[in-house]
Amino acid sequence: MRDCGMARTKAQQRADTTTALLKQARKLFAARGYGDVGLTEIAEAAGVTKGALYHYFGSKQALFRAVVETIQQELGEKVARAADAADDPWDQFVAGCVEFLRAGSRPRVRRILLIDAPAVLGWNDWRAMDEAHSARHLREALASLIEAEILPPQPIEPITRLLSGAMNEAALWLADSRADLSEAVAALTDLLEGLRKS
Repeated sequence: MRDCGMARTKAQQRADTTTALLKQARKLFAARGYGDVGLTEIAEAAGVTKGALYHYFGSKQALFRAVVETIQQELGEKVARAADAADDPWDQFVAGCVEFLRAGSRPRVRRILLIDAPAVLGWNDWRAMDEAHSARHLREALASLIEAEILPPQPIEPITRLLSGAMNEAALWLADSRADLSEAVAALTDLLEGLRKS
């Protein structure tokens, strides 16, 4: 019994440590960018040793990758919640795309996910991660709309790539203080409506 309790305690300690490291790393990477944040600073902010950081993540890049994955998962959950709030399949699709644009354009998300991630992880790794999260969901939604005859039959892959690229670029553009979210949402909605007329 004692061993089980110790194992649970170690598992909880591990979870607490990794959670603290991810939280502090995310906060620092979002505020100053990957290049301006050191591992010692992250470890101190999390209240652990630098050795603990290396033990759980192995490197700064691995820690950053874990932060990116966390943000991608959260973004996917926000998009799903926004889509689920609508009843009609088309409205669900539009709501999900608009929420991706809103959430992705937030400075702390944008900095990590759209600016630093491609540079730090490399284009191919970043694309693979995006493919496993956002692009996959977008592709599945488009396929469902075509199957339901809400969209006309058409190749899914080019549309997925074009929409994904457009939304990522718009999220980056929205970081500009002169950019207007309502204008971007209106333009995205018009773009999506155009798919139904093709």
